[in-house]
Amino acid sequence: MIALACDHGGFDLMKEIKAYLDECDLEFKDFGTFSGDGCDYPEITVRAGGAVASGLCDLGIFVCGTGIGMAIAANKISGIRAAPCSDCYTAEMTRLHNDANVLTLGARVVGTGLAIKIIETFLNTDFDIDENGRHRRRVEMLSALDIR
Repeated sequence: MIALACDHGGFDLMKEIKAYLDECDLEFKDFGTFSGDGCDYPEITVRAGGAVASGLCDLGIFVCGTGIGMAIAANKISGIRAAPCSDCYTAEMTRLHNDANVLTLGARVVGTGLAIKIIETFLNTDFDIDENGRHRRRVEMLSALDIR
């Protein structure tokens, strides 16, 4: 299950993302926003990020104007490792090396086609635990920084 969240800046791109996920028969839970009206992204991020942190959802895709605000807000939630990505290489590395569980995208930064490719990369890349545990050790170190 994928947690989806967007603010007004990401609303139009999120419509395209939902259509893509539907085409791929990927299950998602939409935490809003549900219109292009102005809203406060931290509130939406907390709801969707909480679903990922609690295990209700496996991963998250959050969209705002740049992807930065929602990443900052999401990373305040214990258990979340959110990364703003605007290219496929970064999306691959954030999963492969950092076990990121939330992808943030900037609707004013990437177009629909690139956003879908980034999402495909993010969703189809697994965390790499086969390099003598060095990435797992580092992710555990990141988790230890969470203030509970």
